[in-house]
Amino acid sequence: MNAPFAPIGNAAAEPGSDPLLLAPSLERRRLQSYLGILLADIVALFAGFVLGGFLYLGQHGAFHGLHLAQIALPVFLTVALYNGSYSLMALQATWRGIQRAQVALALSWAAALFFAFYTKASAEFSRGAFSIGVAMAGIAIFVVRMMMRDFVAWRCGDHVINQLVIDDGGPSIEMDGTIHVNAAALGLVPSLDDPHALDRFGLVLRNIDRVIVSCAPERRQAWSMMLKGANVDGEVLNDDVMRLGAHGARVAAGHGLLTVSTGPLGMRARAMKRLLDLGLAGLAGIILLPFLLLVALVIRLDDGGPALFAQRRTGRANRFFRIYKFRTMAVSKGDSDGEVSAARDDERVTRIGRFLRRTSIDELPQLFNVIVGDMSLVGPRPHAIGSQVGDKPFWEVDRRYWQRHSLKPGLSGLAQIRGYRGATDQESDLVDRLQSDLEYLEGWTIQRDIKIILLTLRVLVHDRAF
Repeated sequence: MNAPFAPIGNAAAEPGSDPLLLAPSLERRRLQSYLGILLADIVALFAGFVLGGFLYLGQHGAFHGLHLAQIALPVFLTVALYNGSYSLMALQATWRGIQRAQVALALSWAAALFFAFYTKASAEFSRGAFSIGVAMAGIAIFVVRMMMRDFVAWRCGDHVINQLVIDDGGPSIEMDGTIHVNAAALGLVPSLDDPHALDRFGLVLRNIDRVIVSCAPERRQAWSMMLKGANVDGEVLNDDVMRLGAHGARVAAGHGLLTVSTGPLGMRARAMKRLLDLGLAGLAGIILLPFLLLVALVIRLDDGGPALFAQRRTGRANRFFRIYKFRTMAVSKGDSDGEVSAARDDERVTRIGRFLRRTSIDELPQLFNVIVGDMSLVGPRPHAIGSQVGDKPFWEVDRRYWQRHSLKPGLSGLAQIRGYRGATDQESDLVDRLQSDLEYLEGWTIQRDIKIILLTLRVLVHDRAF
């Protein structure tokens, strides 16, 4: 049955809350579950080795087992973190999580024996106690993993992801534990020509992990393009999956589902990127604060206007946010929607503004956008919603344009270090930077972010920065 919102497990929205907020976020609850299982595994591993040492060597062996657990733990956690022992799959399927954990434990046993053999540490390393400890730890991990099922259910409810079905006139689909909404009832329109429609779509998808759209065949492409920039796993219902093809497909509830988008970064990658942002942006903000205050004072003294300029731009998941820059144009000649790109010798730019633009100093207040989480240090540069090439909005030049918003916008990006910045006088100016943005999305690594940050220092002063 379609409804404005429907609860998932114990994750029902609070009565009277934002009608566009369909469910509270489960991401933090999943993280708590991962951490809970990880800590339980660590306790089980130590308990198993202590018990194994006691059974093999008596009371003294218990202390020896504690020492052996300290040897096994780093290898166990390294393997477990990479083989999916603490993943969404492990939360959804307890038995598969147990299997992955047992594999990690077996590999830690093999690694320790290999180490003991080649370092001739047999005198200090009881292989018998270690082997019994591994067996006891395996049993203990099995027991605590089974017990942790109740913990996961308490934190996340019956389902560990928020799954949304959008009915836009397609076949009816019934799946366990899903939120069903009617597109018309919520005012959801797959329009790539309307930033406001994209913003509303982004608001509806808050806290949603997977979206399934059921629509008429002629609307599948439009919904697919909407989903590609929404920072969410998106699927379009299509009973002829093999004929249409896409990134992937699956069958559920008797229907073929076509996968048209996936969130570009997993939780571990997002955490690494966020830590890099907070560390560098926070440090830069502290170091540069006196300089930023001085620049603000100079702008105020220049013409008496405000030091900062705030503008609405499109960010991650095609949602609006307010970007901050040092004001470089006369107050009376500002362009709040960014419909006219700044040109060389632009009469709107103030004397101090021209210097700030050429040296990229005007962008420094965006460090605070990074700190609060609206932006990242590296990512596609955010554009004003009125940005145009000639008389064409950006999204009319290339329909892939909205896909660039599946990550947070950045202070700098791959396009910027390649020299694609400044005014968009020709369609190729936009296409070149769009190609770079999409390339960045497809090949993200933390090492690449660091490299882009370092290379940005070379292009702070640029002949197209006007």
